[in-house]
Amino acid sequence: MKILITGGAGFIGSNIADALIGAKHKVVIFDNLSSGKKVNINLKAKFYWSDITDKKAVDDIFRKEAADVVIHLAAQIDVRKSVEDPRYDAGINILGSLNVLDACVKNKVKKVIFASSGGTIYGECASKAPDEKSFPNPLSPYGIAKYSVENYIKFFSAIHNLKYTILRYSNVYGPRQDPKGEAGVVAIFAGKILANEPVFVYGDGKQLRDYVFVLDVVNANIKALTKGDNQTINIGTQKTTSVNDLAKVMSKSSLNYTQSPVYKPARDGELFKSFLNISKAKKELGWQPKVNIKDGIKETLKYFKKINAENK
Repeated sequence: MKILITGGAGFIGSNIADALIGAKHKVVIFDNLSSGKKVNINLKAKFYWSDITDKKAVDDIFRKEAADVVIHLAAQIDVRKSVEDPRYDAGINILGSLNVLDACVKNKVKKVIFASSGGTIYGECASKAPDEKSFPNPLSPYGIAKYSVENYIKFFSAIHNLKYTILRYSNVYGPRQDPKGEAGVVAIFAGKILANEPVFVYGDGKQLRDYVFVLDVVNANIKALTKGDNQTINIGTQKTTSVNDLAKVMSKSSLNYTQSPVYKPARDGELFKSFLNISKAKKELGWQPKVNIKDGIKETLKYFKKINAENK
């Protein structure tokens, strides 16, 4: 099977590409390297350095490659940036995605797998983890854009018979996440801890998140190649970890770390609790997470230690 991955040089996309190549699929990566890195790209993948906002480039590449499946991950991923500049966010996340969907239809792509955001679409979560029937309540332009694209995908499916699986991720973490980026507290903490610098905790640190390891997310995408047609599916762990507990787990996993967290004022608009019901993923994909938070943190820190050693 030939699979084209938009955002395939990024954190999640490059891990998916490696797994697909390992399973003997042909992989094409489409990425503008704004947040992705060339070093992440598997040498067996075909790479195009381009942007989903460039409609002509999208059309040309999709026509040339004639992929069977498109995994669409390319996005503006910074929630705070979306709040500061909603037009910029929409230009990439909505209009860029429409370019991808148009090209899928024109070139008879059999299926699109879309990386959506369970961490932002449901808004503030109560005591019960939201399932896919829960009413969406995105509180940021980023979440609004992701939910908008989900609905555009359903439109393209109804009008053009384009098959899809929408995967709503919780907070994904693991190797290759950018410790200097604006998204991904695990990677940010890892960068600070390995430099023996204090981590910054905004608010009281009691905020709860559903952290899912990247290789579990990879496995969900692989299963979605042949399952979950025309379904929207949560991908998480259905468990919560506070920011305080995350900092403790990560600190204990690094033997030489001597710093204590530094608490700063809470940031406006930040959710207190976010986690996902994953019953549908088990039913439709035969998927469930295999990596617990402690093991995932160990693997993540091991990766960043290796990268630090290589860069010295």
